[in-house]
Amino acid sequence: MVSRVIIGDGQVGCGGAGALARGPTPWSGLAARGTSRSVPKLAGRRPAPQRPVNELQLRGVGRRPAGDFCHGLLASSYRTGAGAGRGRPARSRGTAPLVLLLAACAASTMTAAAPTDSCAVLPFANASAKHAATDWLGVSIGETLRDALELRGLVTLGRDDLQEAYRRLGLSVRSPLTRASVMKIGETLDAEQVIYGDFEVQLAPVGAAGDSRGSLKISARILDRRRFQQSAEFAETGAIEDLSTIEAHLAWQALALLAPKLAPAESEFRSLRSPIRLDAEENYIRGLMAASPEQREKFFLQAARLDARFAHPEYELGQIHYQRKEYRQAAEWLQKIGSEEVESHQAAFLLGLALFQSSDYAGAQKALQTVAAAVPLSEVYNNLAAAESRRNLPQAIDDFRRALDGDSSDPVYLFNLGYALWKKGDFAGAAERFRAALERDPDDAMATLLLGRCLKKQGLRAGDSADARLQGLERLKTTYQERAYRQLKGLLDTPVPPH
Repeated sequence: MVSRVIIGDGQVGCGGAGALARGPTPWSGLAARGTSRSVPKLAGRRPAPQRPVNELQLRGVGRRPAGDFCHGLLASSYRTGAGAGRGRPARSRGTAPLVLLLAACAASTMTAAAPTDSCAVLPFANASAKHAATDWLGVSIGETLRDALELRGLVTLGRDDLQEAYRRLGLSVRSPLTRASVMKIGETLDAEQVIYGDFEVQLAPVGAAGDSRGSLKISARILDRRRFQQSAEFAETGAIEDLSTIEAHLAWQALALLAPKLAPAESEFRSLRSPIRLDAEENYIRGLMAASPEQREKFFLQAARLDARFAHPEYELGQIHYQRKEYRQAAEWLQKIGSEEVESHQAAFLLGLALFQSSDYAGAQKALQTVAAAVPLSEVYNNLAAAESRRNLPQAIDDFRRALDGDSSDPVYLFNLGYALWKKGDFAGAAERFRAALERDPDDAMATLLLGRCLKKQGLRAGDSADARLQGLERLKTTYQERAYRQLKGLLDTPVPPH
């Protein structure tokens, strides 16, 4: 699957553990928690060697209780012993690290320390039924709140997850929700915190003096599924033209309730993102809501033209062109997205893929190095190494090893490392990886062919036309699971308080 990048939204479910109150809050009987920590950005620097987290591990810690999560973490934990710390997995497993992990997992279920909570921000319902044309405002409020919380380090669930939950439950994103429905959505998503609410509009009369389109009132609540408690309502009002300002203030209130230690002064919070033009925001949201690909692209293009600072439509347009295999056009849009944007890492990952497919391997390497420095996932190291391998750089083997360290059973990582070793002339090492790849995928014809070449100690014959098909065989990964990585990292980084 090389024609599409999937931004994964897998979540680590650890419901049921006791919660650690993070100081007094304005909640009505609800302690707020701020356990999530953002991953540091090290753009422009060569990432230090570190063990990546991989898709298998992230899938292995899916939506399950804390005890099951610990079992999944142990089942997919890094190998230790011989070879550990040298960039490749060992052949045997040590027992001491497993004992330590068991102890840590037991502590997480028996103490008051809560793992990193996931937060679902639902689309806000339109309480003004006679103004159905303003339904887009509810989607905008939910999108903006989620972006703001994620930028401050909280783990939020993605749009695709929300849509799937609504579909499963037979709910409409445009209809008001009962508290029971909100609980059911939170349960389906395994989200500890659920933000929801509604909005009312009073449209200005046709022909009224001034440029105002009317007034807007947004009301919100936060449901804590861990304690089965709900916050008091908090609200914002203002002119529709001031939507960005209203949403920013509402997001600050939500952050102050959820994680007060992560909430800066409101003036600083509101300065983190320049207000987006109202017409650009409307076109972007209508693009998200559009049913046809043609309409989506039309709205996104209009949004990008109306406000050149708006990264969201640029990212969507990058995805559209990538899926069409229009890689250079995809790269042009994705290169516009700055490092301060909420989708900066996803955009850089996709940019690396687009540049690779455009044969710009140096550009792909640069983009993926930025991602690897902040999010050391196996798929990132794999694609980085593929770009380096195309440039015949020696560090490609090290980065392929780092990818394999994260998941020693993945046939793509095994094949790629074997291929890099074969090109280098390490026939024994390459044969070992090809055999392992074939154990997992016996129908891999290219791995079979290259294994035969290894056994014959035949390398790549330069200038031989018959070997032209053996050039450029590196395999890419197109899944990217930053959300799951951040939640897992936050869980493991959360300190256990003393008794």
